[in-house]
Amino acid sequence: MASQEMAEPLDALAPCSHARAESGCAVCKVWDVSVCAVLDASEPGSLQAIAEGVHYGKGETILLQGDAADAVYNIRHGTVCLYKLLPDGRRQIIGFRLPGDFMGLALPDQYPFSANAVEPVSACRFARSAFTSLVNDKPQLLHRLHEAATHELRLAQNHMVLLGRRTADEKVAAFLIGLRERWRRLGGSLVTIPLPMTRQDIADYLGLTLETVSRTISKLARSKMLLVVPDGVRLLDPGRIKALAAS
Repeated sequence: MASQEMAEPLDALAPCSHARAESGCAVCKVWDVSVCAVLDASEPGSLQAIAEGVHYGKGETILLQGDAADAVYNIRHGTVCLYKLLPDGRRQIIGFRLPGDFMGLALPDQYPFSANAVEPVSACRFARSAFTSLVNDKPQLLHRLHEAATHELRLAQNHMVLLGRRTADEKVAAFLIGLRERWRRLGGSLVTIPLPMTRQDIADYLGLTLETVSRTISKLARSKMLLVVPDGVRLLDPGRIKALAAS
């Protein structure tokens, strides 16, 4: 079973300088980029009523492949790694979830993947039955969930392309450009790309070895395309990296 998370009422979470005042949903930092944004200003209470604030430490398990899919999560802070265990015990990372992403929307009764906190993570946890009832009462929320599902499908399709017949240089470049666009959506820099995941995580996502990922990043740095900085990379020549990613 997944590790026991720490839970607390949503209004106990630290507020931010959001246009909406008060607490809970009203001060959520990722409201505008999450599926919740489709609700009117007068409606968040219905969502907050079924939400539970949860926190996970770095490396903690959030959910396990095969467990009953009894909850969905809205990531408020931190990065989550989604992975499957292959029959021989190897790990294949299938994606990373960032703040504002929903997790656990799959239709099966069991989670088709496991999820670990790459770094400290805060999330809103919704019991699946209560969340489904709310969605049935709010068609606009259902439409937003369809958009989120489309986003997840696009990420999965991009991952399939990454695992295809591409060189290590092209895979790493495409990973960095894709991650940059996702951070940009959250208001992040287009120059410095945070990499909270380890290089082993990146390798398991790209279907490469740790040594290959490290060697490729070093090669891109020697070519003056990027600079390795604490907790990420800085793009020195975004045009060349983007061209490499599109190869």
